[in-house]
Amino acid sequence: MVPSVPSSGSSLWAALCGLLLLCLLLALPAGAQQLPPRIGVATMQPGEVFFERFGHDAIVVADPASGRATSYNFGYFDPGEPDFVGRFARGEMMYWLVALPLEEDLAQYRDSGRGVDIQWLDLPAAQAQALADALAERARPENARYRYDYFTANCATMVRDAIDHAMGGALKTQLAGRSRGNTYRSESVRLASPATWMWIGFDLGLGPYADRPLSRWQEAFVPMRLAESLEQAVNSEGRPLVQARQQVLPQRLPPEPAESPRPWWPWLLAGVVLAAGLCSLRRRPRLLAALAIPFWLLCAVGGLVLAWLWGFTAHQAAWANRNLLLLDPLCLALLFGAVALLRRRRPGRWFAATLWTVTALAGVALLLHWLSAQPQFNLQWIALLLPLHAALAWSFTRPRLPAAAR
Repeated sequence: MVPSVPSSGSSLWAALCGLLLLCLLLALPAGAQQLPPRIGVATMQPGEVFFERFGHDAIVVADPASGRATSYNFGYFDPGEPDFVGRFARGEMMYWLVALPLEEDLAQYRDSGRGVDIQWLDLPAAQAQALADALAERARPENARYRYDYFTANCATMVRDAIDHAMGGALKTQLAGRSRGNTYRSESVRLASPATWMWIGFDLGLGPYADRPLSRWQEAFVPMRLAESLEQAVNSEGRPLVQARQQVLPQRLPPEPAESPRPWWPWLLAGVVLAAGLCSLRRRPRLLAALAIPFWLLCAVGGLVLAWLWGFTAHQAAWANRNLLLLDPLCLALLFGAVALLRRRRPGRWFAATLWTVTALAGVALLLHWLSAQPQFNLQWIALLLPLHAALAWSFTRPRLPAAAR
């Protein structure tokens, strides 16, 4: 039996129908691809806990089809991991990128009263999709960990770098050549200023590395500074990068501290007044020794900490710290002389030599501040501590102490 052969007209019609159906099927994913993810930068205002003082941020990826928004947060760490405190002290901290629903991420900021704004970015579809894909891959457990650094690899710089990579380096090009004169020190001291112990620690612990003027790109280690710079940037098509700004949570805590000048003369006035008071006690060496002991102890301990940060940790911002000339570990030896005076004994000749050595090294700090090509902004500490060292050296050596000190 011979099979029947369809006519050419019916075959052509079937082929056209099949081609039309195929085109419709192919058009469906193409249409979906025309709705790229919406990208936003969430900026969290400073909190009250010490590690919240600098604020925080995250990248938000919103799916226009489902309405789900994912927060990619680079600020997670585990204080329970082995040797966490030691790694923290040595500057070898490891942080994680965590992807979680936006509402879940916002809960902690809502509970603590910290304000949150989202800047929705106007990125071309290809860049938005590439950024979303890169974040999803980076958030995988095997890729999520990164070596944390307060100034160069923190929650804000990771957000900045991810956006810049998606833009093909265009963000860095716009920000790297501009500066407002801020430094790592000025920003750190400003944001830490509500906690006295914290800003003093930053100010004494940072070396000359922290005093170089920062570009807008570098100062984006502060989340609020990054938000300001994004407002001034443009996308690859010349339009403002920030399409809209949405307040998600109101700020119920005090706002971040404003910029303010830091004059050195009040520190000098305090140093001179205290030095005059010490000099007035030169004929009462036991009382003077009792007052000097806590001062020398603070100087010695502070100097040992600064030396350890420089020689044995990865905290680059603390290296070559000239405050070592003011917080001198040699003050540890002076404690033995002070104890001898309290016991009505005359210290050995080494005591006077050490006193004047400590004073001379503090004077070197002043010379370095004047003459160095890379100054360290520690003039206020020099103005306060140099007069104290000089007053103690003069009071304990002029006039010469009697054989039986009172």
